[in-house]
Amino acid sequence: MHPLVSKLGLGTAQFGLDGAAARGRPPEAEVSDLLGLAGKAGVGVLDTGAASGHGEAVIGAVMPRPSPFKVSIKAARGERGPAYVEAEARASLARLGLTRADAIIVQAAGDLFSTYGLAMWERLKALKAMGLFAKIGISAYASDDPAGLARRFRPDIIQAPASLLDQRLLTDGSLMAVRDLGVEVHLRSIFLNGLLFRPPPGRVPPELRAAQARLSRARRMIAEGRSDPLQAALGFALSRPEASAVIVGVATAAELGAVIAAAASPPPDLDWDDMALEDPEALDPRRWAAA
Repeated sequence: MHPLVSKLGLGTAQFGLDGAAARGRPPEAEVSDLLGLAGKAGVGVLDTGAASGHGEAVIGAVMPRPSPFKVSIKAARGERGPAYVEAEARASLARLGLTRADAIIVQAAGDLFSTYGLAMWERLKALKAMGLFAKIGISAYASDDPAGLARRFRPDIIQAPASLLDQRLLTDGSLMAVRDLGVEVHLRSIFLNGLLFRPPPGRVPPELRAAQARLSRARRMIAEGRSDPLQAALGFALSRPEASAVIVGVATAAELGAVIAAAASPPPDLDWDDMALEDPEALDPRRWAAA
């Protein structure tokens, strides 16, 4: 088992569980192949994301047994109160065929500051005390102040975005501060919604044009370093000392195979600092991802 592959986490958001699966294959077959390959390769974490009940049932039906993964689920949104959050957490475990999971993650940090926020957090702590989850965590954006969340709520895990293009939480020391509090850091959005893989100038959405020169430079540096965007993105994220896990999203077993191969390769020798973007439009995929 390669140590960097074991640091990988597999996100399920792109599995096609609520629509047409990749290549038109039945979702169960595609997911079975994905999870089988991930388990054999030693991928450490399975992050089921905010999967629907159907999606969780598909995962539960084909997941290798005993599960080779540290499985994390997302808590239900908190606007319906802590009792609903607990009921949904128990239902997720049942659909996944698990009596307990490694972690339950608050999927929106803002929920903790809503009407039921503190009650929701206390209920998640109670579920941990009951043994249903080994850890509780929070998924945050850069604007949510992950270090502040870690200090206030003392979670076991913080999920946060970081990539070779979006280094804000790394350069300002936020994620190192989280780690120094004894909180696991799980990096997500390490491909920044595929920004490094987008088409050449002239075909990018208007929101990205200000960052295009910097993006072109990053691609050129990667090519000159005899690497490719996938290997560079993974090499950067997996080399970060702050990270306990690096969550990636794939749609097919072939894509996962490419990720595993890239993760197991020696990281490229590149000037990571010179690749960071500063344009706020480009760093927020919510502004351009649908373009």
